[in-house]
Amino acid sequence: MNAEMAEKENNKPEEVKEEIKEEGKASETPNDAAGESTNKTETDNKVEPSSTAVSNLRLLENIEVKLTVEVGNTEIKIKDLLRLNEGSVIELDRLAGDALDILANGTKIAKGEVVMVGEKFGIRFTEVATPEELMQNL
Repeated sequence: MNAEMAEKENNKPEEVKEEIKEEGKASETPNDAAGESTNKTETDNKVEPSSTAVSNLRLLENIEVKLTVEVGNTEIKIKDLLRLNEGSVIELDRLAGDALDILANGTKIAKGEVVMVGEKFGIRFTEVATPEELMQNL
């Protein structure tokens, strides 16, 4: 192990270090009665989420995301914008009753409809974007 890898290993949280050690032990199997061990072949390994990946996802769980619901939009000239006052109405590009766009940090993740939750508005998800659609929106 070179010095750089040793430094990276020392900077990892204790939980992750223990999981890595256990994963290393699990990948070794006895080869013969003498107790020699070898690494498992690729065909022996099954695709399972590693505990390190799960640990990394847990780190992301507490990150806050700004969720926005977009009713619609339109483009107007600045002169028309300057003429707006109380009671002005601007026509949007969406029909009444159409599903609304739900955005997470500005990226469209779903569509939904407005509902009442007590005395407040809420949004019911009606369509959720697939991972492929999310990648196209980036």
